Amino acid sequence: MSSPCLPKTIHAAFVLCCALSPMVAVAQVSRHVEVRLDSAAGQSHASGRLLVFAMPADEAEAAAKEGKVVVVNASPMTPEAVTIAAMEVPFLAAGAGVVLDADAIAFPQPFSRLPKGDYYLQAVLDGNRDYNYGGRGEGDLVSEPTRVRLGTAGWMPSLSLTRVLPARPDPWAVADDAPAEARAAMAATRAQTELLDFASPALSKFWGRDIRMRGWVLLPPGYADAGNAKTRYPAVYFTHGFGGSLPGLVRSVAYVAEAMREGSMPPMIWVFLDESSATGTHEFADSVNNGPWGRALTAELIPALETRYRMDGKASGRLLNGHSSGGWATLWLQVTYPALFGGTWSTAPDSSDFHDFTGPDLYAANANVYRRPDGSAWPLVRVDGKVVSTFEQYARQEAVKGEVGGQLASFDWVFSPRGADGRPMPMFDRATGKVDPVVVAYWREHYDIAHKLQTQWPALKPDLDGKIRVIVGDADTFYLDGAARRLKVVLDGLGAKAEVRLLPGKTHSDLYVEGDDRRALLKKMAWEMYAVARPGSTLPAQTGNAK
Repeated sequence: MSSPCLPKTIHAAFVLCCALSPMVAVAQVSRHVEVRLDSAAGQSHASGRLLVFAMPADEAEAAAKEGKVVVVNASPMTPEAVTIAAMEVPFLAAGAGVVLDADAIAFPQPFSRLPKGDYYLQAVLDGNRDYNYGGRGEGDLVSEPTRVRLGTAGWMPSLSLTRVLPARPDPWAVADDAPAEARAAMAATRAQTELLDFASPALSKFWGRDIRMRGWVLLPPGYADAGNAKTRYPAVYFTHGFGGSLPGLVRSVAYVAEAMREGSMPPMIWVFLDESSATGTHEFADSVNNGPWGRALTAELIPALETRYRMDGKASGRLLNGHSSGGWATLWLQVTYPALFGGTWSTAPDSSDFHDFTGPDLYAANANVYRRPDGSAWPLVRVDGKVVSTFEQYARQEAVKGEVGGQLASFDWVFSPRGADGRPMPMFDRATGKVDPVVVAYWREHYDIAHKLQTQWPALKPDLDGKIRVIVGDADTFYLDGAARRLKVVLDGLGAKAEVRLLPGKTHSDLYVEGDDRRALLKKMAWEMYAVARPGSTLPAQTGNAK
């Protein structure tokens, strides 16, 4: 049975995104690439989104690590380094092939406009259509990177899908040559951790099939000791950002477990929630497209957890923490369910005020996420103060990789009304960047956190005041400091007891770093959380241990 999340044929205006690229006077390169399903792959047939990547040979070889084979892949951090072409393949039998028109859906330019020369080509058949979220993964079919010379008249490159990518390594596995201490630490963490796999009645009803909420429950040291049988603990609900996953959460689990064992973090129960889905991240927000994820968490999962584990089971003992999209999710949960949770520590959250959606004001007249009013490009990604990707480049590359699962499409799936075709209405036109004011009006009334605070503060204040903490770097990689500044203005104007911290020089990726400790900020936030749940406790800076 097909999933409602699978993409349809991409819209014509969407696929012509590269037609606006400037013309380059070069020898004509073939616009067609043949891709065959080799019997060596061991598949009788396959289907999915076919992606073909092209990278200048000298650049590909220079990028390959010493002793490693060339891999041709695309990154939003270097959006124009690799050319991608795509097509949908409904069925491909073993031994058969398809011819990809590499001009029809391509970024940053059609293949026919590539300068004549040597390139590495590689094909990927994305069977799960999840490349936009997690890249290449289990079950994808790939060809070997193949060096070809493009521009030879009458010649068409041919690639063979010869390998099926295996499952990623067990996230709990430790390398055979790892130190004994590392192996013992992971074993101790695994013993403290339980898999969360909860069937949600509300979500299952929405989708008409079994939908499960997944994650890890990390118990504090000594939880199972007989002497602690009646001891209850605060619970921290953590969720990851875009691109995160259940296996990916294990690193965070291991860090927190070790920190609790050594006493640098207080004893609490941590619930690490996976918010990934076929459409991106669902943000734990009730959505007409993704379903009632907020209700499922607050009315189903949390009560079930509090029945199973010795959690405090009251607002002061339910704390929230997340980064990036997880930061938005936890901020949203605190504002939407103010009486249920005792506080959020949301770091670098996605835009909490749509007057600054990583820069563009979505409410401005004739708003456009590609171009400023003066015609200059809106930046989206910066590294060391330098723009490495514009909003337009990011969006166009995402569009070629697939209709669903990308960061920008993910916002539509969470925030947008459902269109006549049963799919979310896009907030902006992928061909022009023009914002749809009807969709944005819906976003504002349903998901703009600053707007919600401004219009509902008298009702929210009794349960929410003093519970909001937002931390972001003032050099955030994705310009998320702009919305945080606006949120601070709103909160200050309301006279709210809230904290919005902008850390000087910090970016999206190093916000938590202090010295050699890459998650030092997490330790500080954990003690702040513990002080909310245990007001009589003393901070480690004062005593070295919690009481």
